[in-house]
Amino acid sequence: MLIRAAAADDWPRIWPFLREIVAAGQTYTWPRDVDEERARTMWLVPPPGRVVVAVDPDGTVLGSAKLVANQLGPGDHVANASFMVDPAAGGRGVGRALGEHVLGLARADGYRAMQFNAVVATNTRAVALWRSLGFEVVGRVPEAFRHPTEGYVDLLVMHRRL
Repeated sequence: MLIRAAAADDWPRIWPFLREIVAAGQTYTWPRDVDEERARTMWLVPPPGRVVVAVDPDGTVLGSAKLVANQLGPGDHVANASFMVDPAAGGRGVGRALGEHVLGLARADGYRAMQFNAVVATNTRAVALWRSLGFEVVGRVPEAFRHPTEGYVDLLVMHRRL
């Protein structure tokens, strides 16, 4: 697996799994019916943000991540990142590889920490992955997410120093 900067022509290979993940409504706080143009704008952030893709040797996009400042101005030294792994590539270490890669990019860009603002508490695989990469739960927002099958569940704020 290779992780590289995303190019504009990667979008048609990101959009199908991004749409599937968002439409499922289990892990992202995006509108479940987000249209392609809005999703593209939300995901393919302009510099100084970064977007990367994990690809197989044959060029298949397995997942993607974006890295941005969590806040503006005096809070811009803390990074924020989002990750999407094609469900068909689940269990292959794509999320871990993307996480490690983005942590390295954040360090290289001079961020002092990384914060996730909205990790769905029932997304146990993601919570376990982030904990294994050194993140701690620093806050819990009760019933802040409407899960399609679990009802109202908590959102976790996770953080780690770089």
